[in-house]
Amino acid sequence: MSDTSYTKIFSGSFIIVQLALDRLISAGINAIIKDESESGRLAGFGASIQGYQELYVNDEELSQAERIISSIKEELGS
Repeated sequence: MSDTSYTKIFSGSFIIVQLALDRLISAGINAIIKDESESGRLAGFGASIQGYQELYVNDEELSQAERIISSIKEELGS
């Protein structure tokens, strides 16, 4: 098994993360979503921030993914 490394590239609401994920997938980038609130719900615990997710990409795809995330942030004015 090869060692891989992932970096958090974005975090925010479910809707914005889904938009970013769709754009990354369209560019051929495989991303991972981490959702602490959903993990906590499934385990029977509460979460402090509902709908907050983090988006991670493989370090090999990081520079391309950063450009995509930057363009999304510009579109949204943040």
